[in-house]
Amino acid sequence: MSVAAPLVLREGDEKTLKALVRSSSGRAGVAQRARIVLLAAEGVSNTEIARRVGVSRPTVIGWRDRYTAGGVAALDDLDRPGRPVQVDEIAIVVTTVTELPGQLGVTHWSARLLADHLGCSFATIARVWRKWDLQPWRTTTFKFSTDPELDAKVRDIVALYLDPPERAVVLCVDEKSQIQALDRTAPILPIRPGLPEARTHDYLRHGTTTLFAALEVVATGKVTDACYPRHRHQEFLRFLKLVATTYPRVPLHVVCDNYGTHKHPAVKAWLARNPRITLHFTPTSGSWLNLVEIFFGIITRQAIRRGTFTSVPDLITAIRTYIDGWNERAHPFTWTKTANQILAKATPRKKTSNTRH
Repeated sequence: MSVAAPLVLREGDEKTLKALVRSSSGRAGVAQRARIVLLAAEGVSNTEIARRVGVSRPTVIGWRDRYTAGGVAALDDLDRPGRPVQVDEIAIVVTTVTELPGQLGVTHWSARLLADHLGCSFATIARVWRKWDLQPWRTTTFKFSTDPELDAKVRDIVALYLDPPERAVVLCVDEKSQIQALDRTAPILPIRPGLPEARTHDYLRHGTTTLFAALEVVATGKVTDACYPRHRHQEFLRFLKLVATTYPRVPLHVVCDNYGTHKHPAVKAWLARNPRITLHFTPTSGSWLNLVEIFFGIITRQAIRRGTFTSVPDLITAIRTYIDGWNERAHPFTWTKTANQILAKATPRKKTSNTRH
């Protein structure tokens, strides 16, 4: 069987071809073709080249001829015939954002639904969504306060956090109601290597309690607490008296929300007799300004949600144990946002464009 004559390389091409073969960032197909040409230049037969490279003998002959005709540049891919794919990305984006598929009985587009609607492929929709960061399956919530005194209340409370009055104590007070004493129907399985803690999905209810808490937000971060079976104005007034006893002979500035019991006539009458205690109300739909809500989130995650309680007293004991430990390691909560920064985001503004800033 005759063997093809060694391929004659053009001047300077050997170094370029070797670089293509060694390249870790170039296309694998180009590196393979460069190796075919180098082996052909060494006089290796077409059959042996095909075996070493893992291609067919006609492929080897074809790339030898391509190199002979056009040099190294001819080893690159040629433009393929046919009309290039045209994708109107803007149409996809606009349809996703502005047109709801209500006629289909669904609330938002899926990639396949939108592909059928626009007559393109699922992959095209998915690629455009990734490029433009569109996620129709996700949803978030928002809430704007309609309180006519929003500006004044925000500035009042933020001033307490950033520049508290001298020789006064700033407290954030609220109640976490309807905390359930839940007991699992089977013992909890502890964490094991490769397995998280496991508990049954069903449970037994043993009653509820309401946690009243006063967070000394600026100075120490400590919490004064009490648990009551209900959360009427009577319980709120009892808790205010407890707080007043805990912090005697100092002015108290108490931040609380607009719950009806906080403004009960009996509470107002008691406050009138105790002028050293001043209530500061958060704006309507603005209870996030009350930092004791952060503490409620912490105690829920760390002590309540995964707990097992056989009775309400058992639950109350767990809450008090946690708060005792909290007070031993407490530290002040640091507020950083100014009133102007908060009001700039808390006030709805007229939308002028879809540009993200």
